[in-house]
Amino acid sequence: MTTTELSIKRRSFLKAGAAAGAAALASALTASTPARAAVRGIELPAATTEPTPFQIHVPQAQLDDLRSRLANVIWPNKEPVDDWSQGVPLASMRELTDYWRDHYDWRRVESRLNSLGQHRIEIDGLGIHFLHIRSKHANALPLLMTHGWPGSIVEFMKVIDPLTNPTAHGGRAEDAFHLVLPTLPGYGFSDKPTTTGWDDARVARTWNTLMVKLGYRRYVAQGGDWGACVTTALGQQQPKELAGIHLNWAFVFPKQIPTSGLLPDEEQAVRDVAQFREKEGSYYHQQATKPQTIGYALSDSPVGLAAWIYEKFHSWTDSGGKPERVLTRDEMLDDITLYWLTDTAASSARMYWENQGDLYAAGQVNVPAAVSVFPHEIFRAPERWTRDTFPQLVYFNKVEKGGHFAAFEQPEIFVRELRDGFRKMRT
Repeated sequence: MTTTELSIKRRSFLKAGAAAGAAALASALTASTPARAAVRGIELPAATTEPTPFQIHVPQAQLDDLRSRLANVIWPNKEPVDDWSQGVPLASMRELTDYWRDHYDWRRVESRLNSLGQHRIEIDGLGIHFLHIRSKHANALPLLMTHGWPGSIVEFMKVIDPLTNPTAHGGRAEDAFHLVLPTLPGYGFSDKPTTTGWDDARVARTWNTLMVKLGYRRYVAQGGDWGACVTTALGQQQPKELAGIHLNWAFVFPKQIPTSGLLPDEEQAVRDVAQFREKEGSYYHQQATKPQTIGYALSDSPVGLAAWIYEKFHSWTDSGGKPERVLTRDEMLDDITLYWLTDTAASSARMYWENQGDLYAAGQVNVPAAVSVFPHEIFRAPERWTRDTFPQLVYFNKVEKGGHFAAFEQPEIFVRELRDGFRKMRT
């Protein structure tokens, strides 16, 4: 394959393909500070400099408003094609909307989140939401896991128990993890930045501060999509507490593509990027250049927001074009509804605007690293390029199935990969 004219910086692909609740919270918080942060017109109790537990309860009026909007949709005309080439088909969107309006139960996921260790904390002037779930196993390894877009902490719900309590899920006690699952700034129950500068490097520094504040002097980190970018940035910063990283989306493009001598998986990686830029990259360009503009549409219309995200579940899951084969409607709507209720369409999109520079041009990431390649990922990392980027690579594996939302789609495989990938980093 000829690639003489193709030169793609690491961050250039992130521009084209990276990352690939509650609007009203009546919280049971111990914090008493009067300062508060608003979410869709309702207030989140302000974070303090120490972790503060809270519970979610979305007022029924917010859920009623959502259902009213879903009952009064102004639909576009039907697409003139019989596939997804122009976006989400009208019939598919109507089916999802009908289910959302008539059958979906937000209280179910709300209850699940409330059963976990939810907290907020102020770091670097911003309130950060996170889950903190301690394993019962004394020697569990602290693990920081970061989601991406259009994902959320909801992606990790199915892997929490197997990771923290492996003996109940086919694992061994020595496979156990203590979990810290933060929500990215501008997403979910974290505050929305009111100033610029919250790129992935700043988030990475914030995450290390969080782990230190929680008392962890040695931990590992994991991520996909923007979570992979943050985790890679953390690896580049090399804080003394970080023992290693795992990525299920590793962008490892060289600065200049060789004109000859590419291996088959490297040729495929070049095709992956070209295909993504041609067919799937429009959302990125919009969010990276004008996130506020798209925010007006997505913040006002739940169906618009759902279509914006549902399209990614269709394109990026390993489902043969039918995302319901790997994710239930409830699971997809848990994620979509979290974005709606927290009014984070615009603020989450700004992550793309913040990360337009070629921040990864510095090259290698010199911490122990593990990489799992899922077959329907947006970009499938070639092994040779991965080893060039991560000279301390201790684990590299191409798994049998799964796509961009690895933990969400294939929780058993994801858990297996984390157990295997981090095994050599435990001591």
